[in-house]
Amino acid sequence: MIVITGGTGLLGSQIVDRLLDRVPADRVGVSVRDPDRAAGLAARGVRVRRGDFTDPGSLADAFEGATQVLIVSTDQAGEEAVAQHVAAIDAARDAGAGRILYTGHQGAAEDSVFAPMTDHAATERYLSKTGTPFTFLRNGFYAATVPHLLGRAMETGELVAPADGPVSWTAHADLAEAAAIILADEGRFDGPTPPLTAPEALDLADVAGILTELTGRTVRRVVADDAEWTATMIGHGVPADRANMLLGMFHASRRGEFSTTGPDLENLLRRPATTVRSVLEGHTARP
Repeated sequence: MIVITGGTGLLGSQIVDRLLDRVPADRVGVSVRDPDRAAGLAARGVRVRRGDFTDPGSLADAFEGATQVLIVSTDQAGEEAVAQHVAAIDAARDAGAGRILYTGHQGAAEDSVFAPMTDHAATERYLSKTGTPFTFLRNGFYAATVPHLLGRAMETGELVAPADGPVSWTAHADLAEAAAIILADEGRFDGPTPPLTAPEALDLADVAGILTELTGRTVRRVVADDAEWTATMIGHGVPADRANMLLGMFHASRRGEFSTTGPDLENLLRRPATTVRSVLEGHTARP
């Protein structure tokens, strides 16, 4: 039994879909906070059980009989995130899973200036000490983030954001398919994977250039002052701690923390990875 946490989430649901293309449904289970949301999966023959990272008892039941457990990282941050990941790792180990997998990041590092990367690094460090075979998926930065960074660029012709650096933007769908391939071929990667990223790293100036080509309207990259940008975000209702965390993403990209690329994702998929241009084509085509 292969158990996937967050089976109804944006990444987890796509992993389950791709895994069902490769293994019978009776070999797949999901751990979800709300089983009612997974009724469609249950109808397809997937084992659905409640599992909540903050309720270890529920995880014991959700992971029962698992040969592999894929832990999809929580959307929390800081000590709370690491504590939840640790609880899930402990539950998977105690359930007797033969391998524990975790959706990490290619930029995971203890000295990162972007808080989620230190969370990933702490989780990897704990996972490596469990004594259970593990796979740490070094996923690229989600390409779905790019449209959220555009602000009012489509209206004003200016893409305004703090100074940044190149990022290996990578699509959820590609990472989900890669995870499914790795789960179906158990033991393909032991320990951290190579970077699972799209083959190119782009900064926001590159994004502005793509938008210009797609729309036929000039979009300029305008670099905002860090403090002014953060104050504007807070003024628009973003909590101060979150605004500062987001600023850390720009600081990290300036340091090249997200610029790593490699061929391994495309080699796994046996096809080209989804490009940022494709993501933006879908975004600009919306009414």
